[in-house]
Amino acid sequence: MATLLYRLGRFAFRRRHFVALFWVALLALAGVGAAGAPVAGNTSFSIPGTEAQKAFDVLEERFPGASADGATARVVFKAPAGEKMTDAGNKAIVQDTVGELSDGSEVARVTDPYKSGGVSEDGTVAYASVSYQVSGMELEDSSRDSLEAAADGARDAGLTVEIGGDALQAVPATGATEIIGIGVAAVVLVITFGSLVAAGLPLLTALIGVGIGVASITALASTLELGSTTSILATMIGLAVGIDYALFIVSRYRAELAEGRECEDAAGRAVGTAGSAVVFAGLTVVIALVGLSVVNIPMLTKMGIAAAGTVAIAVLIALTMIPALLGYAGRRVRATGEKGKRHGREDEEKEKENGTAQQKAQEKAQRPNMGTRWARFVVRRPVAVLLLGVVGLGAAAIPASSLELGLPDDGSQSTSTTQRRAYDLLSEGFGPGFNGPLVVVVDAKNSDDPDAVFQQTGDDIKALDDVVSVSPAAPNKAGDTATITVVPDSKPSSVATEDLVHDIRDAGADIKDDTGADVLVTGATAMNIDVSQKLNDALVPYLILVVGLAFLLLIVVFRSILVPLKAALGFLLSVMAALGAVVAVFQWGWLSGLMGVEETGPVMSMMPIFMVGVVFGLAMDYEVFLVTRMREAYVHGEKPGQAVVTGFRHGARVVSAAAVIMMAVFAGFIGSSESMVKMIGFGLAIAVFFDAFVVRMAIVPAVLALLGKKAWWLPKWLDRVLPNVDVEGEGLRTDADADADAGKRGGSPDDDRDLVRA
Repeated sequence: MATLLYRLGRFAFRRRHFVALFWVALLALAGVGAAGAPVAGNTSFSIPGTEAQKAFDVLEERFPGASADGATARVVFKAPAGEKMTDAGNKAIVQDTVGELSDGSEVARVTDPYKSGGVSEDGTVAYASVSYQVSGMELEDSSRDSLEAAADGARDAGLTVEIGGDALQAVPATGATEIIGIGVAAVVLVITFGSLVAAGLPLLTALIGVGIGVASITALASTLELGSTTSILATMIGLAVGIDYALFIVSRYRAELAEGRECEDAAGRAVGTAGSAVVFAGLTVVIALVGLSVVNIPMLTKMGIAAAGTVAIAVLIALTMIPALLGYAGRRVRATGEKGKRHGREDEEKEKENGTAQQKAQEKAQRPNMGTRWARFVVRRPVAVLLLGVVGLGAAAIPASSLELGLPDDGSQSTSTTQRRAYDLLSEGFGPGFNGPLVVVVDAKNSDDPDAVFQQTGDDIKALDDVVSVSPAAPNKAGDTATITVVPDSKPSSVATEDLVHDIRDAGADIKDDTGADVLVTGATAMNIDVSQKLNDALVPYLILVVGLAFLLLIVVFRSILVPLKAALGFLLSVMAALGAVVAVFQWGWLSGLMGVEETGPVMSMMPIFMVGVVFGLAMDYEVFLVTRMREAYVHGEKPGQAVVTGFRHGARVVSAAAVIMMAVFAGFIGSSESMVKMIGFGLAIAVFFDAFVVRMAIVPAVLALLGKKAWWLPKWLDRVLPNVDVEGEGLRTDADADADAGKRGGSPDDDRDLVRA
């Protein structure tokens, strides 16, 4: 592996014009494809095989032309203080608005609140429902403009008017904090490298990689039905790993230059060593993201594959474009204090003559850096550090024990949005459950008396707890299927509403036993409940699959059993602590104002499984980058404790910088207007903090110090079976040097390799 990547790095360095042109051309091609691509279609939380999806399919079949998947809007009216919506003047305004709403070319139907029971009991609030023939993402801008114009007309007449539903669905905005996150990453890179050139390379390549990935997603969005959230998550993960991967290779290149190697050889060795770690670290992230497909939720599968593609691009760019750009930069990537000697062979020779260069080198070598000092402290006090780290993460994980899962609705949006204000007005006038009505589909095709079944179903539902109202059954033209709308007493995301859905389904099972009719519950609220259940059921199998595959991969990388096991257990600690922090902020409301969370509630149902996948991949990045340095020192004869210190001396500064950069990029998405993106940004940022600075920087060296030589134990039979991937670059100490020596003498490189190995 290392030898192959070494040659790839040297090739990219020598053919830098071709490599740079290739990636720029690919970016341009993806950009052209994105610019000419049609608008993406709707992305829903549909799950094949669930009851809510089955009911939805029955509606599509038995109620043709009903546009069950079309966009909807609720135009909510509130009368001025002291007036009623039933007053003649206000009634006329609403009816004029309903007539104006009906004129749209994409409108399927509009309900009159005075005919459909859309006026609250106290008469202060009314609503009109608008159904469209196309989904929210396919809705023309002219239809949205007409909807808002009709609402503005009623406002001008003196009513308070707000619009809810998905008809006004828009691409979520991430806000200025995303740019701030990239700015923080740039500052950290400059501080780490002490060179603007070196700092600019990771940023440039990461932006190019993300540009290619996001443009490709946009170009394929319509064909593959990818939503706007997919590109945002790809941007989030692609930026983070793209900067980190480039950072490690540039850092290793500088280290090789410091050892006196020529630029081309230094680039090859940087790709051969740090690049090997990049490949395996990227592979763990890809495994985790692609593994989301086992959940069998189409939206989540597409998100995972799209993000995995962006990570793969980041790996390829780090391995090829970084050495190509290093070919342009040469020695200018060195720190400011070192660049004064770039013309300096003559200066260096003079310094060597009077001994100053050697003296400075010795003084610098004798001065331990912060990573070395910290590692020595941990090696001396491993038990105390281990206990402190585990107890701290355990305390942070305590809130996770009260985790409640759900999916965001209009009630989780900012109060500055019209959707949220419409949600609040409907709750005020009709009760909190009115925002999440349940649609009960009664399929009585196999029943002898469908009308009796419809009546019995409605009566049984009325007898249940937490039910405010049950509408009369509305049969289709054939009379064999009907829909019943049930309004719960609790808000859509509450546990009581979830219990009601299960109670209706239990009652439906009894009805089926008696009459043969199927009673199915659907609607947005029921679909969200089914999504949460599906994700909960898939979490453990997914965890076993992803952690199991990555565990096997790390055994190959580290040639150890206990090191990969320790890595997996440390990951579980960090992800549980991160989930605890998410619960504390988004469910309990701690620091919610600081995070811009205006409405606390259940944690997004895909958050646990998404964090398991993404955080595991990212956690293994730091594990690979940090521990490979330790193993490299150990296999070259250092004692286990000293190998830990050596690994920290070379890797702690860079890993810390990489973690801060990744945290800054993820935290930048906390400013998103989309609650799901905001929650994921916070969750990933805090997870990286826990994993990088508590697990990898404290728990890992403490455990390795306690295990000693046992940490690197591997059964002999397994050692013979496993392939030697040479992540540490051991092959470069033979093959590359043999090539150089043979070139100087005019001999055969193969002869030199045989002599070295002998």
